[in-house]
Amino acid sequence: MALEFEKELTATETNIPGMLVFDLPVHGDSRGWFKENWQRAKMGALGLPDFGPVQNNISFNAERGVTRGIHAEPWDKYISVATGSVFGAWVDLRPGESFGRVFTCVLDPSRAIYVPRGVGNSFQALEDGTAYTYLVNAHWSAELKRTYTFVNLADPELAIDWPIPLSECELSEADRGHPMLADALPMAPRRTLVTGCDGQLGRAVRAAAEARGLPGFDYCDIDTFDLSDPGDYAKYDWSLYGAVINCGAYTAVDAAETPEGRRACWAANATGPALMARTCAEHGIALVHVSSDYVFDGTVGNHPEDEPLSPLSVYGQSKAAGDLAVAGCPRHYVVRSSWVIGDGRNFVKTMRALSDRVAEPSDALDRVTVVDDQLGRLTFTDQMAEGILHLLGYRDGDVEPSAPAPHGTYNLTGSGAVESWAGIAERVFDLANGNGAAVEHVSTADYYAAAEGPIAPRPEHSDLDLSKIRAAGFEPRDWEDELEEYVSTL
Repeated sequence: MALEFEKELTATETNIPGMLVFDLPVHGDSRGWFKENWQRAKMGALGLPDFGPVQNNISFNAERGVTRGIHAEPWDKYISVATGSVFGAWVDLRPGESFGRVFTCVLDPSRAIYVPRGVGNSFQALEDGTAYTYLVNAHWSAELKRTYTFVNLADPELAIDWPIPLSECELSEADRGHPMLADALPMAPRRTLVTGCDGQLGRAVRAAAEARGLPGFDYCDIDTFDLSDPGDYAKYDWSLYGAVINCGAYTAVDAAETPEGRRACWAANATGPALMARTCAEHGIALVHVSSDYVFDGTVGNHPEDEPLSPLSVYGQSKAAGDLAVAGCPRHYVVRSSWVIGDGRNFVKTMRALSDRVAEPSDALDRVTVVDDQLGRLTFTDQMAEGILHLLGYRDGDVEPSAPAPHGTYNLTGSGAVESWAGIAERVFDLANGNGAAVEHVSTADYYAAAEGPIAPRPEHSDLDLSKIRAAGFEPRDWEDELEEYVSTL
C-alpha cells in the first residue's frame, strides 16, 4: 500500500459520537519517513479531547490477515500505525441511541484515530509485519479488565465488509466466541461519586440523577468518607470513576470565626478539596466543586468568574483556597453560587415561618427586621443540580455525558432581578400570607449591633455574572418564579 506523504493535519468526525479520524503529515524521502504521531496542542485545536494518556501499548501482527477484536475497553484510546496498514472496524457499545453503530476505515502511518471509552475496536492486518500503537488514559488493571465488553467480528447485523474473509484469517478462540450484538452488554459508564449527599445540594443532585435514570452514581457524606482525611481515599477504586461532584462544605460563616470553627472550616473547604483535586488529577477524573460569592469582598456588583479573589471572612478565605486547589485539577468545574435554597434549613423557610407567626393573631410578633444592604439572587438547588449535570455533559436522554462544557469556573445562580434579603423576605411574606409590610428594612451594621459572639463580614454585592454558563448552553430559571413555586410547597 502506497503511503501518502505531506498531508495537511486534519480531523474528521465519524458517525460514532466523539470518534475522530486524523490525517497526519508524514515527511518522507529515500531514507524513510518521519511524522509527529501525536501532538497535543495541534490536535487539541482540531477537537481531540485532552484525554491525558498514561500508558502506551504496541500490537505487532506477524502476518497479513491477523484479526483482533471486537473489544470495548474502559478508557479512551488514540491509535496509530507504526508500520504496515490495518483495516479497522469500530462498534459503539455504549448505552444510548448510537449503540451498535459501525465505522470502518484503513489506517496506515498517515492516518490515526481517537476512540472514546466504550467503543469496541477491531483490526485486520493488511500487510505482514504490521504494528500499531495506542495511547490510553488509564493503567491496565484486573479490576478494569472485568468491565470490558465484546461483540462478534462475524455478526451479520454489523455487516462489516472485511477485506480478507474471516475464514482465511488468524483469530483467537476468545474472539471467535464473542456474543452477537443482540446479546452484547453495553459498556457501563464511568461511575460518579457525589460527596456531601445529605446536604441541600447533595439531595438535589441525587434527585436529578434519579429522575434521569442515570446509572453508576454513588453517594457519601462525611460519616463514611471525609475528604480532609488522606486515609479515607483508600476506600475507593478511583480507576472506576469519571466524575466527582463535591457538594460538601462547612457553611456556618459566623461559627467559622471561632478557633474551633476556623479549623473545621478550613478542613472541609480547603484541605478536603485539595486532596480530592490531587486524586482526580492522578486518575483523569472530572471534579465539580461548589464555590461561593464569599470569595469576593462584594465592593462591586455583577462579579465575573475571573474577578480577582478578595474574601473578607474565614469562610470566604477557606472557599477561595479550595477554588485555587481545585483549579489545579485539569478536568475541573468550579461552580460559584450564592444564597442557596433547597431541601433543608434555609432563609425562605425561616421567613415563611415568621410570616405565619405574624399572621397568627395570638402571636405577639408583628414585625420582622431583615437586612437590606446585601444584594444578590437566590440559587435553588434543583437548578444547581441541573446546571452541574449540564456542565458534565449530560443532555436529554443521555445515560453518560456526551457533550461536556469546557473546564473552568462557572457562576450559577438564579436569573432575574438583583434583590436584597429584605426584598426577598417581603416577597415570601406576601406569597405566604399577604403581609409583606411586616418586613422592616435594616442595615447589616444595625442588625448585628447587639449580637453576641463573632460575626463574619458579608459581601455587600453578591450578584454573579451568568453570561458564561449561558454561553455553555444552560439558562438558569428566574429565581422569583422558583420562589413562588417553592413557597407553595411549604
